[in-house]
Formats: sequence, structure tokens, C-alpha cells
Amino acid sequence: MNELREIIHNADLTKTQKMIAKYILDNSADACFMTSTEIALKLGVSESSVIRFSRSLGFSGFMDFQKALRKEYQDRVLSISSTITVPAQRVAKRAKLDNNSDYINRHFKNAAKNLEAVFVHNTSAAFEEAADVMIASKRKYIAASRGNSCLADYFLLYLKHMLPHVETTHSASISPIDHMCNISKEDCLIIFSFPRYSSLDRVTAKMAQEAGAKIIVITDKPSALLAQYATVLITVPVDSNAFFNSMVGPQFVAEALLDTISHKVKGIEKRLKKIDKYLGELGNY
Repeated sequence: MNELREIIHNADLTKTQKMIAKYILDNSADACFMTSTEIALKLGVSESSVIRFSRSLGFSGFMDFQKALRKEYQDRVLSISSTITVPAQRVAKRAKLDNNSDYINRHFKNAAKNLEAVFVHNTSAAFEEAADVMIASKRKYIAASRGNSCLADYFLLYLKHMLPHVETTHSASISPIDHMCNISKEDCLIIFSFPRYSSLDRVTAKMAQEAGAKIIVITDKPSALLAQYATVLITVPVDSNAFFNSMVGPQFVAEALLDTISHKVKGIEKRLKKIDKYLGELGNY
């Protein structure tokens, strides 16, 4: 509703029109499905007042205004990752609300909002601290599960190019618990955790905490399952209007952390040349 709020805020409205605006903004879930007659009856004003209100905002009439109101409402309610985590339930929710085929534009808006939240809810100091923890740690364990594993694999590849003793914690036959059996206070755990939160991730974080290791948690909000274990906490929403989480924000966080480390570590060029030498023999880049 932010765009509509701004339009209303900047409009020159009469006392009656301000009353109509307040009702619509406070009751958008109902108002976007009400007729101009119903709104007029609800507020005890004339239907023509509701129509004039719409035109004063730059719309051709109430129907045009209502179309914009419904679109903003749908964009908001279809970002359901934080409220509904079961994929089948998300699809069912979307089916009841979604009659707009502009899927890509809505997905872009969600992704842009998630990215913006990175800068709103985190400081540069948090990225610097996380980078310093990884550089100073003896061993770096990277953990994630299921849909979040893509983040862990990406982070593993490029962190290995910059730092020694970087280890993954997931494979087909070995659990994170097996991988981390030697974790100590000299080490750190980097863990990506997003809804639906995994109990395996929680046990992994608990194991690292009890060993005295530092823990860098990348998750969606301060109240998330693993936030309590964090030495350094970085939050980024994964809101989406699809049945799956949007990984655009977390991917940016992963890249930003890697970029921060790349500015602090020496010897990267030598390491990359060595890697490229042997990759060249394979032709596998």
C-alpha cells in the first residue's frame, strides 16, 4: 500500500475525501472488493463523493482506482513466504487470490523488496565482522539443507578459492554431525537457514555452539529458529508469491560476504592462478 499511501498523502483532499482515504487505507482488504455505493453507505457519504475522491487522486473513476487498489493488495498478500511455509498451502492461497497474469513483474517487486531489506536491517559492520570471523577461524564449516543447499554450494566454492580449511557439512551419506565431529572454539560455522526451518540445522548450530565455535547465521528475521545461536546475525527476507522461497536476497548476501572477504585476504591471485592451471588441462571451467 506504500505507493497508494504516497499518492493520497500528496493529494489535495477535502475533509470528506480524507475520511474516505482513511477508511480505505485502514481497511484495504475489504475496500478493494467493495463498490463505491457500499463504501458510501459504510461512511454515510454520497456515492458521488467516493467517485470524486478517486478522480482527485488522478484516476478516471472509482473502477480505475479500485483496480489499482486490488493490485497493490494482491502484491502484498501474495508475498506469503513469511506467513505460509507449506508449499501446497501457498499454491492454494494463491489460487484464491490471484487473477493477474503479470507474474514476472510481481516476482520482480518481491525480489527488489527483499534486496532493499538487506540494507535496512543490516549494517556494513555486520558483514565486516562476519568476514573477520571467517578469516580468523581455523576451519570454516558451511551448512544448509534442502532448498538452501544451493547457497551453501555457491559459498563453499568461492570461499575455498580465498581461504584454507573450508568444509561442507552435507553429502549423501554423511550428516553435518559427522562432518563437524572435530569442531572446536577455533572454528566457525556459516549456516543458511530459511523457512521451513530444518531441525537438522538447529542441531548443527547447537553442536557448534556447545563446542565454543563462532556461528554466522544468514536467515530471514531476528526471531528465526537459528537466530539465538548467532555470533553474527545477517537477516534477509525470502518473500515470494510462488510456492518456493525467493533466493535473490540470500544470494546477494552470500556474494556481499565473499566480496568483503576478497578485499581482506592476500594471496588470492596466486591461488586462482594455480586453480586455473589445472582447470585448463581439464577444459572444465
